Amino acid sequence: MWAGFAAHPAEDRFHDSVVPLGGGAAIFWTVALVISAGAIIVNFFVAQDRLPWLGQAVTIHAEGFLSRLDELSVMMVCLLALHLLGLWDDRKHLGPVFKLAVQFVVAGAAAYFGDIRVELFIESRIITSAMSAFWIVLIINAFNFLDNMDGLSAGVAVIASAVLFSAAALSGQLFIGALALVFIGAMLGFLVFNFPPAKIFMGDAGSLVVGFLVATLTLRTTYYDQAQGGGLYVVLMPLVVMAVPLYDFVSVTMLRISQGKSPFVGDTQHFSHRLKRRGLSDTQTVLTLYLATLCTGLSAIFLYRANLVEAILIFAQTIMILVIIAIMEATG
Repeated sequence: MWAGFAAHPAEDRFHDSVVPLGGGAAIFWTVALVISAGAIIVNFFVAQDRLPWLGQAVTIHAEGFLSRLDELSVMMVCLLALHLLGLWDDRKHLGPVFKLAVQFVVAGAAAYFGDIRVELFIESRIITSAMSAFWIVLIINAFNFLDNMDGLSAGVAVIASAVLFSAAALSGQLFIGALALVFIGAMLGFLVFNFPPAKIFMGDAGSLVVGFLVATLTLRTTYYDQAQGGGLYVVLMPLVVMAVPLYDFVSVTMLRISQGKSPFVGDTQHFSHRLKRRGLSDTQTVLTLYLATLCTGLSAIFLYRANLVEAILIFAQTIMILVIIAIMEATG
C-alpha cells in the first residue's frame, strides 16, 4: 500500500528530488492518539478520583471535559475523514470538485454537530453553521495551498496556533489551550524533518488535517468577553492571525483565474515561489514568511484589550505587512 507513496519532481512542483509523503499520517495519528489517551485518562481515572495526586486544580475540570466528549468525537471523526481523503488524493490525485464537496460535508458536520462554529451574536444555528463551514473550508485550502515549500505550511501553522493558544489562555479556555498545545507539539515534531531541506512531506493527508485544526482553534477560541471590555472588532482576530496564509490563497487564486486556469490546479506561482525567484533561498523565504506571520500574530494578541484607535492601527499594520510582501515579490 505504501510502496511509491512519495512526491516526485514535476512541472507544477518546486522540489527536484523524490520525497516521502508520510508526514501527514504522523501528524494525524499523533494528535488522535494523544487526544484519545487524554479522554480515556480523564474518563476512567481523573473523573473517578483514581489519581488523587493530580490535585483539585485538574479534577475540577474533568466534568466539563466529559460534557464535551460528543463534540470531541465529532471533531475526531471529521479529522479522520479529511485524513483519509488526503491519503486518497495523494495516491490517486482526485479532482477538485470532489475534494471540495467532501470538505464542505465534513466542515458542515463539524460546525453543526460538533459545535465548531462562530456565533457572532446570530441565533440561527443553521446560518452560523453555514458561515463556519465556509470558513473551515477556506482555511483548509489556505494551508493546502501554503504547503508548497519545505517547512512553510507547518511553520506558519505552529506560529498561528501559538497565537491562538495565547488567546485561549487569556480567556481561561483550558481545553482549547490543551488542544492547541497537542497540535503545536505534533507540528514541531514534524517540522524537524520538514524544515529545508525536507526529508518528508505532509501531503494532502496532512495539510487538510492541519487546516482543519487551525480553523477549529480560530472558531472555538473566545475573543470577546463583555465583562473584560474591549470592542466587538476583537472577533476579527482570526483574520489578522491568518493574514499571511489568506494572502497567499487569494493572490494565487486571482493570478490563476486571470490566466484562464483553474485556481485548484497546482503550479509554482505561490508568493513563496515568487519570493524565491527574486533571489531568496528556501530557508530565507520560509523564515521571511514565518516573521511576517509572527508580526501579524503578535499584533492580534493585543486586540482583546485595544481601544478603537489601537485596533485600527493593528489592522493597518497587518495590511502594510502584506503590502511589503507584495512589493518584495513584485520587484526584480
